[in-house]
Amino acid sequence: MVRTSASEDAYTAGPFVPERAGLAALRRAAADCRGCPLHRDATQTVFGAGSADARVMLVGEQPGDQEDRQGKPFVGPAGRLLDRALAEAGIDPSEAYVTNAVKHFKFTRAEPRKRRIHKAPTLREATACGPWPAAELAVVEPELIVVLGATAGKALLGSSFRVTQVRGTVLEEEIHGRAERLVPTVHPSSVLRSDGREAAYRGLVSDLKVAADALS
Repeated sequence: MVRTSASEDAYTAGPFVPERAGLAALRRAAADCRGCPLHRDATQTVFGAGSADARVMLVGEQPGDQEDRQGKPFVGPAGRLLDRALAEAGIDPSEAYVTNAVKHFKFTRAEPRKRRIHKAPTLREATACGPWPAAELAVVEPELIVVLGATAGKALLGSSFRVTQVRGTVLEEEIHGRAERLVPTVHPSSVLRSDGREAAYRGLVSDLKVAADALS
């Protein structure tokens, strides 16, 4: 496997992804990924978590502050809300594989040593990171992908993706060379930011029920 620092003009995680590797080997390799500039400020790579036999894979945007510190996906407030919504929809969170389109936390600070503020990754950064979720998909081979939010959707389906147009529906698309079924919905962090949080939460649960029905 080639260990190189990527040019900001043409960066990709591809050279860092081992071929025909299981999840454990992928996770170890991802820890050393330098495929895009986001690794420079992040605490660590946050790889996916869950069983290689999971029937459903949930793909979010990128790690948040708590995920970056702990090295695990969806362990912050949005992750706790997602677990509650999954359980209410009839999907056991412990039986899902959870990951992000981008594996490093992108953030900004208003002042030095102030709270780190989430900054959405660009489509270019998500594309650079694409070989990692592609490798995860090849290992897990889920029956269904739940796409959490616009950034994850654009990373998987292209820049024309609009979560508001297709949320709560079952799509059949080719993702990284594989035919996949997908159910898009909003990212749970958007529920936490919503002025009408209860209605936004009910909408998330409703979408996840569509996913549960698709798995039954």
